Amino acid sequence: MRLDIPEHKILVHQLELPILWGDMDALGHINNTVYFRYMEQARVSWIQAISGSVVGAGEGPVIANAFFNFYRPLVFPGTVVIKLHVADPGRTSIDTFVTVERSDEPGAPCAAGGATLVWVNQATGRPTPLPEAFRALKAPTPALPGGEAPPALPGK
Repeated sequence: MRLDIPEHKILVHQLELPILWGDMDALGHINNTVYFRYMEQARVSWIQAISGSVVGAGEGPVIANAFFNFYRPLVFPGTVVIKLHVADPGRTSIDTFVTVERSDEPGAPCAAGGATLVWVNQATGRPTPLPEAFRALKAPTPALPGGEAPPALPGK
């Protein structure tokens, strides 16, 4: 099953990481679990940039789901560029998406994935409202088909 990344997303962070020899598997390419670590590191560095800490005042993000679509293998050596996008912030959650590409092949994603973050009170384990900095990240929602104004009638 392939999950699509929405068009109505906002680029909020970009990170470059080295491809490590130890990240390769027996088939000679980066193991699929490493992509999830790339996505995690992009999210963590973005949250730290916004709030100064991943966990603050007894609350923070928990992953509700995560996925990746793999297009082309990554191999050592090299550098990856992870671009982090967000979409659809709600009351307690926000969708995050990443693309992973080699720095020497810009614009040619090797993989793309995403995760839904739920903001949680660590003492209760229950969802709590997203910090305002996250709720404010709203992209324009695409218009639904048929949302255009009808053409004017002749003579009107």
